[in-house]
Amino acid sequence: MCKKLFLIIFFSLSIMAVFSQKNGKKYAIRTVAFYNLENLFDTINDVNKNDEASPIMELKSNKSKVYWDKIEKISSTIAKIGFEKTRTSPAIIGVSEVENLNVLKDLVTSKHLIKNNYGIIHYDSPDKRGIDVALLYQKKYFKPIYHEAFNPRIFKNNHMVFTRDQLLISGYLDDELIHLIVNHWPSRRGGELASRPSREKAAYQNIKIIEQVKKQDANAKILIMGDFNDDPINSSFKKVLQTKSKKKDTKEGDLYNPYEEMFRRGFNTLKYRDKINLFDMIFFTSPLLDKGDKDFSTYKMYKALIFNKRFLTTKKGKYKGYPFRSFSNGTYTGGYSDHYPVYMYLIKEKP
Repeated sequence: MCKKLFLIIFFSLSIMAVFSQKNGKKYAIRTVAFYNLENLFDTINDVNKNDEASPIMELKSNKSKVYWDKIEKISSTIAKIGFEKTRTSPAIIGVSEVENLNVLKDLVTSKHLIKNNYGIIHYDSPDKRGIDVALLYQKKYFKPIYHEAFNPRIFKNNHMVFTRDQLLISGYLDDELIHLIVNHWPSRRGGELASRPSREKAAYQNIKIIEQVKKQDANAKILIMGDFNDDPINSSFKKVLQTKSKKKDTKEGDLYNPYEEMFRRGFNTLKYRDKINLFDMIFFTSPLLDKGDKDFSTYKMYKALIFNKRFLTTKKGKYKGYPFRSFSNGTYTGGYSDHYPVYMYLIKEKP
């Protein structure tokens, strides 16, 4: 058993050595990730929000125990994302379905993450339930210089729909300027077709943010991440954002989405009524794309992935094969989230 474990560890480290010193060159490797945390709410009633509707507040007992168990599970998962290549948790991770700054502080100071010294960028959004997006970043790798929250200002029947903000963060990943947009677009409540215009409006807001960034940084490296409540083949992506799924079709100024091809091959980040969806994605502007020239003098995407490990998946029963969620039918199931995290490796050659 000990010998087998030694061989596994040796093989893993050998892969790392090959990756970081390929062709005699050394590379900096950073993980950028996104994770929908499925209702990470605290147990305190906020009179300014409809947080009573959150699953944890609907529990009859053991709210505090459930809260800390969820913090434990989510933080231990984040600690594992990208670890096999970078030997650390994500340098940058966008999150959604968080209630407030306090739950994020509890998350980053948990035993699994505290040593990595995460900073937090968070704004309270106008969402009625108080669901927000945020960005967590390891301070030793990423230095934010600017951030701003935008609301897509979606109207229905002449009334504003109070939905989540889109969060823009600009900063230096090591010594290189990058920009990130964290999203959680309107849900499909009422049906995909009826709710489609809301997500198309959210996509147009993304375009406005991208244009704003490009006015200051013409060749901006922008990573757009989130739970989009749309698959990569839906109109918000193909008609509004006009994302590309193939490297060879991606021209200067285009947006490349590596998750479209994954979706066509049957990969998913959630399931609903036995239908698979890939709502969670990270896509980006063309300067981050390696088009086969192997020029890694600046950060480029090496690989995009879904963190769909076995421990995050329901193993039996009616929902076998679904992400192992935290809440169901008013009870705590002991799971993690109803979404899988997504992540990608950025690499660049060290001088």
